[in-house]
Amino acid sequence: MAGLQNCRRALWAWAALLSMAAPCNAQVDPKAALVERAAWVALTAGRAHVAAEAFREAIAADPKNARLHLGAGMAAALERRDGDALDELQRALALDPRLVEAQALLGQVQYRTGDAPAAMRTYEKLVATTPGDPGPQATLDRWRREAALHDRMRQTIDANFTVSFDGPAEEALATEALASLDRAYWRIGQLLGTYPSAPISVVLYSAEEFRDITRSPAWAAGAYDGIIRVPVGGALKQREELDRVLAHEFTHALVRTLATRGVPAWLNEGLASALDTGDLDWASSALSVRAAGRPMVALRSLQSGFGRLSAGEATTAYALSAIAVRRLLDDAGGVAIANLLRDLGAGADFETAFQHRAHRTFTDFQNSLF
Repeated sequence: MAGLQNCRRALWAWAALLSMAAPCNAQVDPKAALVERAAWVALTAGRAHVAAEAFREAIAADPKNARLHLGAGMAAALERRDGDALDELQRALALDPRLVEAQALLGQVQYRTGDAPAAMRTYEKLVATTPGDPGPQATLDRWRREAALHDRMRQTIDANFTVSFDGPAEEALATEALASLDRAYWRIGQLLGTYPSAPISVVLYSAEEFRDITRSPAWAAGAYDGIIRVPVGGALKQREELDRVLAHEFTHALVRTLATRGVPAWLNEGLASALDTGDLDWASSALSVRAAGRPMVALRSLQSGFGRLSAGEATTAYALSAIAVRRLLDDAGGVAIANLLRDLGAGADFETAFQHRAHRTFTDFQNSLF
């Protein structure tokens, strides 16, 4: 969770900086300069699909411009089109090996697609290229620690999950986690009418390892970034809490199989929160407390991840999202939500897709919640 959010923040920061110089590389063709500037502005604003189309047009006019391939790679990364992102970033570096932004993002995309060795090789080059920047070295050191940890881990496996854990002391918990995940697999898959197409990797960490590797906020009980990652010990050794956390992260994994882009955070987190136990009394209580103090936040303000929020703000965001998705499940059904996610993953406009699947406008739905 946190790693992807940090990557997004870095992308927008790079886009803002690069956009200021965009026309300088296209002085021969003023039209191409305008298209490039529009692409960077769209990327800075988080409008990845618009940016991708503009970069595609600009590349057609200037195919040897490394910055344009970098921008196309950034847009693809934000849309989770990781194969396209890798192609564009590698093309950018072939044209300009000194393009450190392309190196940095290439390593991040390699890492999140599961190719940690390639990511570490990329960051070894980046560290050599940027000796005064401690960030790449810190990332490389963290990846190396994770690789060393995973090398010594043991695994328990079934048809749907691979659970990695650190030594015999955690073996019983890993077995219980596998059983819990299988219960979530059938319960949630049946509700949504869909199941993951491939086995899901799960890693059990100590609390310290979890914070070090995921960079999640202190309030996070788990994370999903292509791998379900959970800290064990304490509350997680209680059966109910183990079931809740694993069901929550499994739902995120299932969402990813339906849509790798375009899913607002409130829908993603709300679905995970609504399905992790089925009991939303905590959410109603949290919103009652909020309503007594400050005005209720709108779903539209919860488009990006919750990792940036304080513990109190996160509780409100999760509560509102869970209540909203529970209403959507009751009104439209799980299969309709799964189809909405598929639409978003295919690049559909959210408002249009929501009205098609929920049979009401998003504005009407939001206004009906409270």
